[in-house]
Amino acid sequence: MSRFAIAVHGGAGTILKSSMTSVLESQYLKGLEDALKSGYEILKKGGSSIDAVEAATISLENFPMFNSGKGSVFNHEGKHEMDASIMEGQFLDAGAISGVSGIKNPIALARLVMEKTEHVYLSGEGAINFAKKIGVKIEEEDYFFNEFRYQQWLDIKDSGAVKLDHSDKKFGTVGAVALDINGNLAAATSTGGMTNKQFGRVGDSSIIGAGTYANNKTCAISCTGHGELFIRSVVAYDISCLMEYKGLSLKEACDIVVHDKLVKIGGEGGLIAIDALGKIELPFNSEGMYRGFIDTQGILKCEIYK
Repeated sequence: MSRFAIAVHGGAGTILKSSMTSVLESQYLKGLEDALKSGYEILKKGGSSIDAVEAATISLENFPMFNSGKGSVFNHEGKHEMDASIMEGQFLDAGAISGVSGIKNPIALARLVMEKTEHVYLSGEGAINFAKKIGVKIEEEDYFFNEFRYQQWLDIKDSGAVKLDHSDKKFGTVGAVALDINGNLAAATSTGGMTNKQFGRVGDSSIIGAGTYANNKTCAISCTGHGELFIRSVVAYDISCLMEYKGLSLKEACDIVVHDKLVKIGGEGGLIAIDALGKIELPFNSEGMYRGFIDTQGILKCEIYK
């Protein structure tokens, strides 16, 4: 029997039910559910996992309550700098971009880097020039304006501090992983980074092997957390390696990396993962993670808290 499944996330961190209104909670859950359904419809019709993760991530990028695309936070200059990456597991093709402004859907640009260039990673002005050349959708600055995000920035813009999305411990990223009926895995991750970030800072979201990875032999991973620690731990690839070289299950590999190796160096956050059989894991070591999946049985579930 052909298996297919999909999972998405909208960030992790200090997300407490006590500080969440019922209205906000329902909005976040709907954002996750809409993204899942957009990707699942593609898989159900026999479409590819790469199409599914792109569609799901675009849905999340267009949802202003998550820190990516339209909902991206403000950097130190009061602008938006977005990062994204995408990878497919059959041929290990990948595309990534960082430090881009004005791009409506950074994940779509990352995919075009993968498919239309000989490169894996484009950054800054070069990535934006490539986007303009191939006709990627570009929006004016007011498209990305969000009063809540703006107030976040105003609160700390003169302090030199950075803020991880909604609070000091909220890691704003979105992503998706999927398995299609042909047994191909794919992963995608997109972020607006840190509020008040400076000096062209790049986190793990656009780095293949750190924040995003897919390999048909093992799994597909999309991470969300304190990017510096996820880069140092090469989190996404480490899980794949534990499966490929030590023969661990997806759950065993995720548990070691998220609940042991990351914790030991102070790395907070989580990830979504799917293996070649369609098994899904959504581990996190923070207080919460916006997450959801539709499994191989067609069961849909979205959650926020531990």
